[in-house]
Amino acid sequence: MSAIAPRSLFAPAGVLTRTEAQEIAARALKNSPAEATRVSINSSARADTRFALNQVTTSGENQDTTVTITAYVGNRSASVTTNRLDEASLAAAAKQANEIAKLVPANPELMPELGSQTYPMPKDRSFTMPTPSERALAAKQVTELARAADLIATGFIESRSGATALANSKGLFAYDASASMTMTATVRSPDGTGSGWACSDGVSFADIDPKQVAATAVQKAKESRNPVAIEPGRYTTILEPTAVGNLVQIIAGSMQARAADEGRSFFSKQGGGNKIGVKVVDPRVTLLSDPEDSPSTSGGFDGDGMPLEKVVWIENGVVKTLNYDRFWAQKQGVPVTRAGGGGRGGGVRAVRMLGGTSSVADMIKSTERGILVTRFWYIRPVDPRTVLYTGLTRDGTFLVENGKVTRPIKNFRFNESPIFFLNNLEAIGSTIRINASENLSAGGAVYMPPLKVRDFTFSSLSDAV
Repeated sequence: MSAIAPRSLFAPAGVLTRTEAQEIAARALKNSPAEATRVSINSSARADTRFALNQVTTSGENQDTTVTITAYVGNRSASVTTNRLDEASLAAAAKQANEIAKLVPANPELMPELGSQTYPMPKDRSFTMPTPSERALAAKQVTELARAADLIATGFIESRSGATALANSKGLFAYDASASMTMTATVRSPDGTGSGWACSDGVSFADIDPKQVAATAVQKAKESRNPVAIEPGRYTTILEPTAVGNLVQIIAGSMQARAADEGRSFFSKQGGGNKIGVKVVDPRVTLLSDPEDSPSTSGGFDGDGMPLEKVVWIENGVVKTLNYDRFWAQKQGVPVTRAGGGGRGGGVRAVRMLGGTSSVADMIKSTERGILVTRFWYIRPVDPRTVLYTGLTRDGTFLVENGKVTRPIKNFRFNESPIFFLNNLEAIGSTIRINASENLSAGGAVYMPPLKVRDFTFSSLSDAV
């Protein structure tokens, strides 16, 4: 494969261009003996810097390209993945996929491959990977401020770029490139009682604000030292945007039409059917996925190669649509939901909750007694029928009394559903871009506001900082 030079976001540096991906796909298709074939290509580049104990500890970069060849024999299919791109290796993978496909059970729900699709013109956004020196200087802003305050900083700076392509024997070819940048920092007190966290997320290094990350994490670490225990229970709670995103984005992932229609989810209607057209949360809540928010050039495509479209999941509190894949849409006689889901090109790439006008300061000022939460972690499902999850608060949890933050408190375990607290809204702030995944390499883009809610359920105390 030819060397790849730096370029615009049409193809970020280190990943395949459209022409290069198309050439690989053509060779794989040419060498496939199957009745029908799909070729999925994933090309990625990554650069990162990690710091701990107030100094840089590791710095590295890597690139990789994988090709997955799926062979179809009647209603049977099998896939083989390789990162060897020469013609002989692609031919061997295609042959192996075809042989395996003959042996697997038939899939009665297998949908035929799509033909050629029409995709949006790509957006040209300038993007270059930050150098090791640039990443080190960003880390230095955190470590120096922490050291000056007699605190200990740890963090991670990661730049990711990628290109995905999908081609098949019916003439479809899809290509999309993306880039994203994340900086996160955790600052702790030497005695281990205080911990502060902050994150900055964007498309390029220019979007990252190391100064803001440093100031926020250091300030929270100072203010969270020597926390006191208060009784678990239901509290008025102010959720910063990351905490909101930790839970609210789960709703979009829970809106599978088949599960709803078969009576297996919160979005199932009692007595049969689903909750499309039913009010499920506060009328101020609108939740959507929009390719314009995606950190990519073309907004992405789903696992079958269909271009993604803007999808409003909940509008003014009412369920507007559910996620119908091709099989279930055909069975139910409704349009496919082009929001992603499955496949290397799939997945809901962006989730946005529309915001309001309240600031976190206003929310605190209007609270007689409540809790301020920085973020959640170790989030796990409890009950899909209510979208109920459990997890822990982390890196700065505070008691609010008479309109002021009065003291740090020990962390809680929560048992709560975003559906529940979105029915108990008191105030909504401005929407900002965040990284609300426990796995910061997850990519995508999440846009959430801070919220003030009533009766958020904290079920027990945690000694974790």
